[in-house]
Amino acid sequence: MAFVLTIFLTLPIPFGKTIGFFVFVMAAFTDYWDGRLARCTGTVTAFGQLMDPLVDKVLICAAFVSFVANHQIVPAWIVITILTREFMVTGLRLLAANQGRVIPASRWGKHKAVWQMIVIGIILIGLAAREDLLPLLLKGDALPTFLNLYYDRYFHYVTFWLSALVAVLTVFSGSIYLWQCRQLVREAK
Repeated sequence: MAFVLTIFLTLPIPFGKTIGFFVFVMAAFTDYWDGRLARCTGTVTAFGQLMDPLVDKVLICAAFVSFVANHQIVPAWIVITILTREFMVTGLRLLAANQGRVIPASRWGKHKAVWQMIVIGIILIGLAAREDLLPLLLKGDALPTFLNLYYDRYFHYVTFWLSALVAVLTVFSGSIYLWQCRQLVREAK
């Protein structure tokens, strides 16, 4: 679904941003229910504990990279910060797996993932409104005037601060993983 999301967000497809939003919501929804079903049925596996957070990272990274590709809706430095944390934690999980251990998602990691998905959803709604809805509602010179004077300015402001705040939470949760796994890293030297 991450690949499909990227196509709809980066290519000039009619109503692509709206479709991208629904693809993202569907991916987030199925991820949530997959984890819930595994816990309720007692079928939590080491593979699931490793792959579920990895798949979340792929979806989240695909969305944020698409935002950079789409007129830098989210600044590249914020996306690089988020990607760096995601790769570092994935590296820790691979290191642990190499030693026969599993690092499940922590409480802070889950909070981070939820907030990243919320922020991505908000940005996607804003993109869908800008690219798909407003052109249907505003005709002639009204659309560029409204976009230039109001929408783009506030949309940029909101997306910047939301993504910056989620980047801070992302770095914080990654720091907790690093601290909790410091012995694992020492043993690997």
